[in-house]
Amino acid sequence: MLLGFEIRGRERVPKTGSLLVVANHQSFLDPPCIGHRFPRYVTFLARASLFNNPVFGWLIRSMNSLPIKDGEGDVRAIRVVLDRLSKDECVLIFPEGARSFDGLKQPFREGAALIARRAKCAVLPVAIEGAFDAWPRTRKLPSLFRGHAVQVEIGDPIPASELTNAREITSRLEREVLALRSQAAARLRERTGGRRPIVAEDTAPGS
Repeated sequence: MLLGFEIRGRERVPKTGSLLVVANHQSFLDPPCIGHRFPRYVTFLARASLFNNPVFGWLIRSMNSLPIKDGEGDVRAIRVVLDRLSKDECVLIFPEGARSFDGLKQPFREGAALIARRAKCAVLPVAIEGAFDAWPRTRKLPSLFRGHAVQVEIGDPIPASELTNAREITSRLEREVLALRSQAAARLRERTGGRRPIVAEDTAPGS
């Protein structure tokens, strides 16, 4: 990859079985960066209109992306994810529902928790840091040659047996992803001598 890139925790990824990967959403770069060197083949959802973007369209075509027509909404997306998980696949979703406007985390929706409960699958929290600096949603194209770096941190899988109440699951996922993001930000600062990330969110809810 053109960006300075590092991924930690690959050994924590279950090698088999259905797996729902949940991550914070900073940028269009999130799916290819998380999927890059991930131990399993990752499916993710993308709005059909994004395939028209010359840069991101090329990226998502090279990966196992599933187009969702604009306007079809969350119900259609949930059905697609459940179908893939029923085949013991690995699916990446972003509980925030959209890219961050300012680099900070947005509230998690309960869709990920509902999917995990219905699919009875393990959930893997993941955090990404640095992607917002490289390609914020206010910019049409990414900055790949200006010293940007991306850090991905993979957490411990949460077994299906621990996933009961949707609200509690959502709250737990938020806490774990934000804690992982704190780790990612710290590693990124160490790697770049404090230059990155420009925007960071290091405090987990309730701390």
